[in-house]
Amino acid sequence: MPDFDRAELDEMIQRWITENQRCEEKGDWKPLAQMYTVDATYGWNYGPTQEFMAVGRDEIRDIALGQEMDGLEGWTYPYQDFVVDERSGNVIGLWKQVADAKRPDGRNYTVDGIGGSWFRYGGDFQWSWQRDFFDFGNVSALFMEMITANALSPGMHKRIERSVSTKRLPGWYRIGEAPVALW
Repeated sequence: MPDFDRAELDEMIQRWITENQRCEEKGDWKPLAQMYTVDATYGWNYGPTQEFMAVGRDEIRDIALGQEMDGLEGWTYPYQDFVVDERSGNVIGLWKQVADAKRPDGRNYTVDGIGGSWFRYGGDFQWSWQRDFFDFGNVSALFMEMITANALSPGMHKRIERSVSTKRLPGWYRIGEAPVALW
């Protein structure tokens, strides 16, 4: 017998997609925090020396969905597919990263490849754990292309300035030093 009801997991995914789309339209991802358990963790890798980790719903709201999404207003993250394991409650959602800025030929700037989120279901229509994965090289290449084409929004300029400053940002850790293991 499965540990998690498949229909409940499917409903959680649909709720997640709906709330993501609503937050993208508003340019504010903080309301997604209510879709995590109070003690959830959310992290990702930022290349060979840095990783990000938010511990607890408040840090997820303020840092992961606030600070880390600042400058990405207008970007969308359309999900391409989901893989669900009702035995473990693990869900993998595969998404694209699409900027609202357009290339001279009319196509949106889009990160090549695919990214994803690995979720663990915590019951009561909330995630207890999330780890994102994406090709940092492709993200960096797209940002460089957008900088060269003068296609960055003022918010993206601030985001890049913030991320390259020597000041350590909340939630950013050297590899292996986060309060919770990334993997």
